[in-house]
Amino acid sequence: MKNYKNYIIVASAAALLVGCQGNKSATNGEDGYTIQGKLNNATAGSNIYLFELDKQQFVPRDTVAVGENGTFNFEGEIAEPSFYRVTIDQRDGVILVLDKATNVKLEADAKDLNGTSKIEGSDDSKLFQELNKMVNETQMQKMELEQRFMQANNEGKTEEAEAIKKEYDALQVKIKKFLAQHPTSVVSTFGTLTLIDPATDFAFADSMSTLFSKNLPNSKYTSELNERLKGMRSTAVGQMAPEITLPTPDGGSASLSSLRGKYVLIDFWASWCGPCRKENPNVVRMYNAYKDKGFEIFGVSLDQNRDKWLKAIADDKLTWPHVSDLKGWESAAAGIYNITAIPQTLLLDKEGRIIAKNLRGKELEAKLAEVLN
Repeated sequence: MKNYKNYIIVASAAALLVGCQGNKSATNGEDGYTIQGKLNNATAGSNIYLFELDKQQFVPRDTVAVGENGTFNFEGEIAEPSFYRVTIDQRDGVILVLDKATNVKLEADAKDLNGTSKIEGSDDSKLFQELNKMVNETQMQKMELEQRFMQANNEGKTEEAEAIKKEYDALQVKIKKFLAQHPTSVVSTFGTLTLIDPATDFAFADSMSTLFSKNLPNSKYTSELNERLKGMRSTAVGQMAPEITLPTPDGGSASLSSLRGKYVLIDFWASWCGPCRKENPNVVRMYNAYKDKGFEIFGVSLDQNRDKWLKAIADDKLTWPHVSDLKGWESAAAGIYNITAIPQTLLLDKEGRIIAKNLRGKELEAKLAEVLN
């Protein structure tokens, strides 16, 4: 279960308000945007700031003074739809989605910009507010479910943990449904990029990426999403596992494809990895239970020290095939499989097709029982 953070809270924390002074640029026909604002209860002459979201942080673009009647005006040029933040300080702000020829009218109370904002002239900005509200509403629910899931899992209450996981997944389905309903909006593109974990929900992320490549091919968010997914497409569930051929402990070499005809668990680990070593007794137990039923493990170590690698194999009684090029994170196999953290596992069917990823503990045991019994 993932803890999906509210991306606006995270991004807003990066905004630095002290000494922010951007460069104004006059609106230039269809290339320009304008923001006509009115702040109730604002102090005349006080500053209001405009930030743009750029590479996961807000950067300053403009600063103006509030007029006597609380009015202010921003204007500038823009190349493509992007996210902006209108703010008085770090604690409060309104997110707007601006594009060419966007003329936004914004009214809010200076004491609560985000909670009182009224936006006209930008459908994407309203759409974003709807999505952000949905994320905020589900966040507390997800945190509570995660705590309950961990407790049930630690107590061995498998059925209760599974029921909690279904509740959690239902909350994520709600967000995915919203994103899927707006495939032509940059809000959906940004939401998919920041709210969907492709490691656990690759099929959805990839299908949305296809739509965005058609509907918003020039968006920086489409490009970023495609770049993130590019390295994962060859190792997604349903794909044939790429070949791995690496040295074995005895100085020879072994290939993943030599194990065709069996269900194979590719186990990325290392002797120095505490969680890996902690999980090894469970893996040993499952290996002994299923090795005579058509199950094999292919251990791929990200070690650099040969002696420590061999000692860990012996100490943990890992009697399945092992390979390593002793290059640590620079391992050829880690690069092919886009491994950025361990332990990580992939379960293959008898033909070498990936049928599950990152199964450990009871989840792995349940899957093995399903396919081998």
